[in-house]
Amino acid sequence: MIIRKSLFAALLLTTSSVAHAEAVGWDPAAWELEESDIQPADGWVFGKLENGMRYIIRHNERPEGTALVRMLVHAGALDENDEERGFAHYVEHMAFNGSTNVPEGEMVKLLERLGLAFGADTNASTGFEYTEYKLDLPRADEELLGTALMLMRETASELTITPEAVERERGVVLSERRVRNTYALQNFVDGLEFTYPEGRMPARLPIGTVETLEAATATGLRRFWEREYVPSSTTLVVVGDYDPAKVEAAIRARFADWKPAVSPDQPSPGPVDPAYADAYDIYTHPALDESVTLMRHAAFVDAPDTIAARQQETLRQVASGIIGRRMSREAQKEDPPFRGAFLQLSEQDNLSRTTRLTVVTEDGGWQRGLDAAVDQYRRAMEYGFTAAEVAEQVANIRNSLENSAAQEPTRSNGGWLGAALATAQGNSVPDSAANRLAQFEAMADTISPEAVLGAMKDGWPELAAPLVRFTGKAAPEGGEGALREAVAAAYARKVDAPPQEAVTEFGYTDFGAPGKIVSDTMSERLDIRTLRFANGVMLNLKQTTLEKDRVAVQLGIDGGRLVDSKEKPLGTELFGRLAAGGLGKHSLDQLQTLLAGRSVGGNISVEDDRFAMSGNTTPKDLEFQLQVLAAFVSDPGYRAEGLGAWRQSLPAFFARLDKTPSSAFGEAMRNIVTDGDPRFSRQPLESYLALDFGSLRDAISDRLTRGAIEIAVVGDFDQQKAIDAVARTLGALPPREANFRPYDQGERQRSFTKERGLKIVRHGGEKDQALVNLMWPTADDSDWERSTRLTLLGRIVRLMVTDTLREELGKTYGSEVDTTQSEVWTGFGTFMVGAQVDVKDIAATHGALVSVIEKLRAEPVDPDLLKRALQPVLESFDNRLKSNGGWMGYVDRAQSKPEDIERFVTAKERYSAVTPEQIMETARTYLDPAEAVEFHVIPEGQ
Repeated sequence: MIIRKSLFAALLLTTSSVAHAEAVGWDPAAWELEESDIQPADGWVFGKLENGMRYIIRHNERPEGTALVRMLVHAGALDENDEERGFAHYVEHMAFNGSTNVPEGEMVKLLERLGLAFGADTNASTGFEYTEYKLDLPRADEELLGTALMLMRETASELTITPEAVERERGVVLSERRVRNTYALQNFVDGLEFTYPEGRMPARLPIGTVETLEAATATGLRRFWEREYVPSSTTLVVVGDYDPAKVEAAIRARFADWKPAVSPDQPSPGPVDPAYADAYDIYTHPALDESVTLMRHAAFVDAPDTIAARQQETLRQVASGIIGRRMSREAQKEDPPFRGAFLQLSEQDNLSRTTRLTVVTEDGGWQRGLDAAVDQYRRAMEYGFTAAEVAEQVANIRNSLENSAAQEPTRSNGGWLGAALATAQGNSVPDSAANRLAQFEAMADTISPEAVLGAMKDGWPELAAPLVRFTGKAAPEGGEGALREAVAAAYARKVDAPPQEAVTEFGYTDFGAPGKIVSDTMSERLDIRTLRFANGVMLNLKQTTLEKDRVAVQLGIDGGRLVDSKEKPLGTELFGRLAAGGLGKHSLDQLQTLLAGRSVGGNISVEDDRFAMSGNTTPKDLEFQLQVLAAFVSDPGYRAEGLGAWRQSLPAFFARLDKTPSSAFGEAMRNIVTDGDPRFSRQPLESYLALDFGSLRDAISDRLTRGAIEIAVVGDFDQQKAIDAVARTLGALPPREANFRPYDQGERQRSFTKERGLKIVRHGGEKDQALVNLMWPTADDSDWERSTRLTLLGRIVRLMVTDTLREELGKTYGSEVDTTQSEVWTGFGTFMVGAQVDVKDIAATHGALVSVIEKLRAEPVDPDLLKRALQPVLESFDNRLKSNGGWMGYVDRAQSKPEDIERFVTAKERYSAVTPEQIMETARTYLDPAEAVEFHVIPEGQ
């Protein structure tokens, strides 16, 4: 695995003539890309205002009528002085707490009225290097763009940062720090301190320290904001269904008068000494997986984004892919030496190039895993790679690039946004996918085993005298001395050349005589074509032009968790592991080789009422995708090797279940509210360890053989070719039940406990962490009106609780509200509201939650609050069918649940008709505080 410049982690058609225009305003020097020999793709608009602020604009129509707006500020935790630790993140919070033209607390409300949901569409994030502000616009109208740009400008230069607002937000920031302070974060911090002992990063976590956050003042935060938020450190990105000329004019009108200023250069995250070696670290916690990581640093090389650099990266990508396949092959054994092992190169701006070899094992298995992982690393370094291994990786890379080039005309806003942000950080030129494919093809013939090994040795620091870090529940017996001896022994082992793996032909191309169509109709709503084959298989088709050269396939088989019983509650537990067991004729490893260069997905999961298989493919690989799905239906391999790593992971998984308030709550809640029904609550570890594929076969073989099947195909495909391909695969299977079973003999019963009152749950996390939750039974989703009101009630409660706990009391970083109405379990639904808080605030939090519920029961909800809850829902309905994924939600069950289509078509009208009085009546019906099951999740020993 190769990670490029990973300090800034992922922040994570019919194309108009505008999108075909040449790139406008490109000046590589303005983006620190002047040494690149690559040109940006057509359609980009770049600019720089006289004050130094930069912008990137891209017209795009997927999803149609929507847009993404981002403001990237080159200011993060690295810019903080010692006394300012956490200030970059604190300032991010203050952006939502008052500015010159937007009163405190009104920014989020303003956006909600316009259809943006806080968290989903309105958000921000702070990292080591950057702070990013994010608005996802559900409509690409000029008014909404103007509002978005106004709010970005307010954040950039108009924040008020009053002492009162700072004080109110302090509890929220401290709460976020408390919630994030888990064993995982503590392990991360220890890893940073060991890996970069002289670096700035370990002392500059974006979340800050309790001491600096408690001491933060409005003056100090303002000083940081004014120093770091300057035009020359800011890039605005707009991608979506707007005319770029109008966007550019709007940006200039809104930001041109922002006064220029000079901000200090961002300090380096280092230093890192490449000679730092032969050091050991042991870190333990009861919730941690057992792992060993070997590392070595080399000096960071700020290589420009050039064709030559990309070629070297491609060679290293091939090496990484091959080693990953070898590691995966080891982990897929019945008794694997490790659960997982990863070799990666990370290149981090102004810090280092670092090779890491990480192995995760079962408890007590670290030395065996270390030996196996080091063997694979040394085997690669000594013997290199085989021609067949290289060919497999080349086929996968080519296929990925070909797909990207074919699908680029309908690339999503998010895809273009990622390219824009990479450019804003000076990482890469946003050229076209066709250009990247051409670059690859120009070098493809030179990708030899020798070239791949050479690139790996040249680019990756060698793991000689490595830094060694151990994590686990307990230190290894013998401590550091034992680790040293084990590493030395692993490097001294004799390794053999890699074996030559035989390549076979795919064994599932003939399923018998093609099936005959006995029914072919069109749905009254949404124009979904529905067919039935003589063997009972149902096929639903929806052609779209939303994603060029992309086809989504979903297959559902009758059964799912309805097959489980109280006597055998884990019957279907292993269904999600079905792919790991391979097919009758092919192991999973063989399948991965056979699928090289093909676009075939294999997602397999168990749902409440069906077994699901799905994949995203292309028109040319659609039949192969259907062959793979038909093979898993008709001949799953049930190979024991598919359970080795899973079984090893179980003790570690169970050890984590009570180590945070939220995980402890989830485990206890399911058991308590269902009165211990084993179908819906965690069973003992021993029960899972006893499972094997034989028990799964017993539970599902009847359904795989005879259960009703419904297939959905959505996207860019030829209908007749798709029908013919289904006829030759799933339509050719033996006859099966024509309809999904009713399961009306008690299988759908799921009760909610009759017990009420307080339930105390204890967790093994930090002593200041707690969780408060109120939970009620409601109803299933059979009544559309009732379900609509319960859903809206949930959104209203979320807004009210957020306003109360976060904005008024400053008690918590985020509330937790969830309302579900089951479509499977008769009469079953739940409503819950809660928050993670400081243990000393349990009583106050409980009181605040109850007061919100009582207010909703006492009087009709404020119409403005109802609008804030409702508008994002209405916008989501308008945008639901602008992607293949959105369509799939209604195509996949167009025959077995046609009512879902009518439910969607009428939803917007139904939601819009809900009144404040109906919300009050719904709260009175279901949310009686005296009838709640109340959970207090507190630390062990309290």
